[in-house]
Amino acid sequence: MDRKKLLLLAAIGSLVGLWFVLDLGQYFTLEQAKAQQVALQDTIAQQPLLSSSVYFVLYVIVTALSLPGAAIMTLLGAALFGFWWSLLLVSFASTIGATLAFLFSRFILRDWVQSKFGHRLAPINAGIAKDGPIYLFTLRLIPVFPFFVVNLLMGLTPISTRMFYLVSQVGMLAGTMVYINAGTQLGEIESLSGIISAPVLISLALLGLFPLVAKFVINQINQRRVYANWQRPSQFDQNMVVIGAGAGGLVSSYIAAAVKARVTLIERHKMGGDCLNTGCVPSKAIIRAAHTMAEISRANEFGISTGKPDVNFEKVMARVHKVIAKIEPHDSIERYSKLGVNCIEGDAKILSPWEVEVNGKRITTRNIVIATGARPLVPNIPGIDTVNYLTSDSIWSLKAQPKRLLVLGGGPIGCELAQSFSRLGSEVTLVEMADQLLIREDNDAAELVKQSLHNDGVDIKLGHRAMRFESVTEQDGNMVQRAYLDFNDEKQQVVVEFDTVMLALGRIANVQGFGLEELGITTTDRGTVQVNEYLQTEYPNIYAVGDVAGPFQLTHAAAHQAWYAAVNGLFGQFKKFKADYSVLPAATYTSPEVARVGINEKEAEAQGIDYEVVTYGIDDLDRAITDGEDHGFIKVITPKGKDKILGATVVGNNAGELLAEFTLAMRHGLGLNKILGTVHPYPTMSEAAKYTAGVWKQANAPKGLLAWVEKYHGWMRKENSEKQPDSETANSVLKEERDS
Repeated sequence: MDRKKLLLLAAIGSLVGLWFVLDLGQYFTLEQAKAQQVALQDTIAQQPLLSSSVYFVLYVIVTALSLPGAAIMTLLGAALFGFWWSLLLVSFASTIGATLAFLFSRFILRDWVQSKFGHRLAPINAGIAKDGPIYLFTLRLIPVFPFFVVNLLMGLTPISTRMFYLVSQVGMLAGTMVYINAGTQLGEIESLSGIISAPVLISLALLGLFPLVAKFVINQINQRRVYANWQRPSQFDQNMVVIGAGAGGLVSSYIAAAVKARVTLIERHKMGGDCLNTGCVPSKAIIRAAHTMAEISRANEFGISTGKPDVNFEKVMARVHKVIAKIEPHDSIERYSKLGVNCIEGDAKILSPWEVEVNGKRITTRNIVIATGARPLVPNIPGIDTVNYLTSDSIWSLKAQPKRLLVLGGGPIGCELAQSFSRLGSEVTLVEMADQLLIREDNDAAELVKQSLHNDGVDIKLGHRAMRFESVTEQDGNMVQRAYLDFNDEKQQVVVEFDTVMLALGRIANVQGFGLEELGITTTDRGTVQVNEYLQTEYPNIYAVGDVAGPFQLTHAAAHQAWYAAVNGLFGQFKKFKADYSVLPAATYTSPEVARVGINEKEAEAQGIDYEVVTYGIDDLDRAITDGEDHGFIKVITPKGKDKILGATVVGNNAGELLAEFTLAMRHGLGLNKILGTVHPYPTMSEAAKYTAGVWKQANAPKGLLAWVEKYHGWMRKENSEKQPDSETANSVLKEERDS
């Protein structure tokens, strides 16, 4: 804290201290106010302007320093100055004093609070930025809520000083009038509770409801403004139209059909979207082939001799497409038609908030769900159009295996495919701009993946960036493709020759070409559709889910959002649900896999959480040892001294499967003690979760209690030795008994 803040804090502390040391509060009691009323009235009659000024300044000081006594001063002011003049004085004095307290809090504390707890306060800051005046107005209309607390807390938020003053000036007026009205009859008031009668309480309760009513009215006005240029149909063909048949669209339409709504699902390309056709399914199929190749190369480790394996890449890719074809019926038009979904193939065009056109036919609908997904990012790198580049969408068209594959991007897609192609025999170079692969994960998790990729033959170049490409024909007639990489600065260029380059640099939401621009629907800085916590766009009946909405580009996240969009769209007039992302797992399917739910250590530090880390090494697990997979770890983040799971990271074989137990525990509020108390079959990988809980229990054992237990056991040993005869004496006694 800088010197100015310390001086101001010291000054305020001194003034508050003097208040209590000099017992100035004795002059701000109901009895004193009533006793001094007559004497003060004489003074005011002689010097009204000076008296009003002194009263005004004193009131500002009391409220600015958050001292007790404002209520008494309000009553006394009404008795001395009359209703209207005291209302003017108190209204402005209380607001000025409150604003000064607000500024003190902001100047002294806000930077420190926001720097320490900023991440956790982000939702509150966003709410204040959006609806701060409504929140403040609501609090000001409830006089039983301590106003000094409102002043201090609001100073920590982003609300502007001007807005704070204006809302406080208006919001406190009703409560001020109640107190002043009571103060005009000061002589008849025996206690502060006597101010509030039943009618007054009812009035205040109604005032408290006013902000809610005002918010409803404002929402209705905003909706009228949004829909002002559109003609609403008198009736609708459908309850819901869903655009895009990926995970988000399929689940939205499935839920709508399940609750007997009329729903139309429109897909321009292939049912199943990216996940089935170019993402999750084909990538896991090729990962399986690569894993088999890696297993064969380890055969000697298990005492099995094999010949040199040979990869038939054409057959590998044929199996990939066979797997897609086998899963296709799950997402097919036939299946969803049987479920009650009206499926249409074609290009959708949103004509109005209630009309969608497809294949020349207009469909009217009460709700629209946008689930148009995303596409791979192709950066504007000089020369990229002259080389043979592929993306995570187009790589599945390969017929021949690239001898030299360059992969740009060290995220999940880049790492998974780089490792797979390397295991299948390609010479792979992986380029990542950051200094770590899988930048969202903890460094220790990413380091294990990096080491594994290196062991599989991947040439990893961290801190490098592709600056330009070139394709040249050499004297022998062969075409050579090169990438020029920048390492740290352009003076340290690295040249990589390749046959094929795969771009894995992220994905761009599909937001163009189907009517969003004409409706004026807002997009975010990330290029996704802007939605609120209910997944609504500016038009309350138009929703967006999945990659097109973000913030997660995960199949199960899209399906999760789809439930909220479908239910809110169909039943939102009765009850709306905010999308909950608090327990959302994710996995990267490299070898070893990296799976995570909740926060990791990197995020806990960024959020300023007082946490502790529990780590269990899978190299200690019996089943992992027998399988030859004794590598990796489980890391759990908990609050200090508590078994509540804030997040879990699993690195190892089948980490995605091991994560499920922690996800279930977090979702239902189960701590590590519950996992520790659950019987796990032996020997299984699932025991790793129990042993992790055991590590936490050992680290958080009640040492004081255990010391007493140790003393108890020592006492028990001593007590038994005094009561029981030694063995020689006992044998002698037994012999005498036998002889007798």
